[in-house]
Amino acid sequence: MNWFTKTFSSTIGRKIIMSVTGLFLCSFLVVHLVGNLTLFYRDGGEAFNIYSHFMANNPVIRTMEIVLVLGFLFHIYDAIVLTRRNKAARPVGYAENHPQENSTWSSRNMGLLGTIILVFLLVHLWNFFVPARFGELEGVPNAEYTNLYAEVVKAFKNPIYVGLYVISMIALAYHLIHGFQSAFQSLGLTHKKYTPFIKTFGVAFSVLISLGFALIPLYFFFFVNL
Repeated sequence: MNWFTKTFSSTIGRKIIMSVTGLFLCSFLVVHLVGNLTLFYRDGGEAFNIYSHFMANNPVIRTMEIVLVLGFLFHIYDAIVLTRRNKAARPVGYAENHPQENSTWSSRNMGLLGTIILVFLLVHLWNFFVPARFGELEGVPNAEYTNLYAEVVKAFKNPIYVGLYVISMIALAYHLIHGFQSAFQSLGLTHKKYTPFIKTFGVAFSVLISLGFALIPLYFFFFVNL
């Protein structure tokens, strides 16, 4: 146990945890986006409400929610620890090292991007997860599920929330572009033959996932009536 603690509290160990939790959260984004695409069905929200009801009442999904929360917490905590260690280990001011010459903008601003995403996540959970699980949503006539779709429509008619959502998805794209390829590097999964593909796939994945999420509030704001 002592070896385990020392290994995963070291800088390398924490980078491994960051990488594993980051890739796990990427898989969550895929599942979450696929489910949210039911919002585009022109059925008055029936498909989305059924999907939401299933997610809220399936015991496997509820168990995975705990794993998901732990993944987020480990990812955030290790990010803070690694950032503080990097600053403490850097004897010369960051600006004096001309980081723009050997690093990308997203890699230098992962903390800022992560903070934007965290603020968005808290607001997002308050708007949708809390009412769905702990509030009293309006029921759907002759159905066993509640009308979360109506909450989505109402929320996405708020220009401030839509703006926050879109900005956060841009931040998510940059965060994923750097984080995706860095995760493979930290796990030692690099090879001159495969690394270019990983980088290209990472950029495509990051853009498509973030764009998919960003289109949802824009669609409701401009094309769906209350």
